[in-house]
Amino acid sequence: MRQTKFHGRHEQQGKVCEHPACQEAGEFRAPGTSGHGFDGPGSWRWMCLEHVREFNAGYDWFEGMTAEEILDAQGPVSGWRTESPSFRPTAGVDGMPRWADYDDPLDAISGRANGIKSQARRQAEMAMDGRFSRDEAEALDTMGLGLDVDRKILRQRYSELVRRYHPDRNGGDRVYESRLNKVVDAYQMLRKSRAIA
Repeated sequence: MRQTKFHGRHEQQGKVCEHPACQEAGEFRAPGTSGHGFDGPGSWRWMCLEHVREFNAGYDWFEGMTAEEILDAQGPVSGWRTESPSFRPTAGVDGMPRWADYDDPLDAISGRANGIKSQARRQAEMAMDGRFSRDEAEALDTMGLGLDVDRKILRQRYSELVRRYHPDRNGGDRVYESRLNKVVDAYQMLRKSRAIA
């Protein structure tokens, strides 16, 4: 993709301007319907110079914000106060270490990576045992159980996790709801498993 240095023109793309009444070359990008995120850049609209200028003139990033929110968004520390899931007090629920428990960011990264590796290793060992399918091994890991599980242990663990994650036990806070759903799904799979006596 060749980009002209100063004005953002992407030549020879073979794209046509996305304005309904225009057939000029679409050499300029404008934000599309899906924004940028964890999975990579979002989509782009390709427009000619006239229509990208028209689009940009009508685009208001601050639309719907109060004066205080606009001032805060323009500040030099904007975005730094945003709490990421790994730093929330509820982090670590999935068995991974919490980032906030580390002084050194590199130790935090190493701890998270080792947690992910050990979780994958446990699941692989359970699946290689031969008694459990890969899905059942993941369900055992979700429940925090090993290969020595029986129906009594499974029921006890299920009751313990439901009590821990249910919103009624957390003052109505639904922060653990997705974790609770995973536990319920894992239990439903494992209670039907022939490998558990």
